Amino acid sequence: MKRGMVLSKVGNLNLAESLKVYAEAGFDGVEVRMREERDEFTLSPWSSEEEVRRFGDEIRKVGLEVPSVMGGLHWQYPLTSPDPKVAERCKESIRLTLRTARLLGADTVLVVPGVVDEETPYDVAYGRALGALRELAPEAERERVYIGVENVWNKFLLSPLEMARFIDEVGSDYVRAYFDVGNVVLFGFPQHWIRILGRRICKVHLKDFGQRGGFTYLFQGDVNWPEVIRSLKEVGYDGYLTAELSPYRHFPEKTLKDTAEAIDKLISSY
Repeated sequence: MKRGMVLSKVGNLNLAESLKVYAEAGFDGVEVRMREERDEFTLSPWSSEEEVRRFGDEIRKVGLEVPSVMGGLHWQYPLTSPDPKVAERCKESIRLTLRTARLLGADTVLVVPGVVDEETPYDVAYGRALGALRELAPEAERERVYIGVENVWNKFLLSPLEMARFIDEVGSDYVRAYFDVGNVVLFGFPQHWIRILGRRICKVHLKDFGQRGGFTYLFQGDVNWPEVIRSLKEVGYDGYLTAELSPYRHFPEKTLKDTAEAIDKLISSY
């Protein structure tokens, strides 16, 4: 397994300086985030090939990889929107993000599969999301980049059985699960999800969750981390463990060191 973290600004450091801190902390790679309008630390689905390559070069200069790209437009433009123009905007962003991932050397794009809300009933959301991902799957196959469907707080795909069924119904080896450990603690147990999803999992996000305090840093919440790592090894997962955590308010570089050490502890524990 490898150590990863979602790329964020470290204090007042610029991109090159921040990347150096990630490398010095012991990470193998960073996950790149997408925004509609990019900044120094992110890309946009509409970034030019030259911009993407320059961004990737900065990351590789310090010896880091890009294992995955977080598609960031899926909340503003849900795949399950009743407005076809909104859903199409989301699909366009995913197509372009698949290209960006390939250019960066990443093999996975994180995708939020949709949102259930008052305007979008659950069964309708399921059909729309399934149709959209079946449409996008051939493009993922052409780019040789996985679409990683993430479990998030979107009132959708609320059990591991349903998530597994959904991925199987898409019917493509290039549509898999991007499993977020902390996101299921409120209504389930991460180790159960991992064992049920099994080899459908292409990437893993790490964060902890405390029933009384919400999301928190690794080992500070209620996640049974020994069981999580044991279950990942049982299903044969040997990829990136990517922390999705914000830097501390003070001494943010210590967040990176603490997180890398925590992931090392997980990797070496079983």
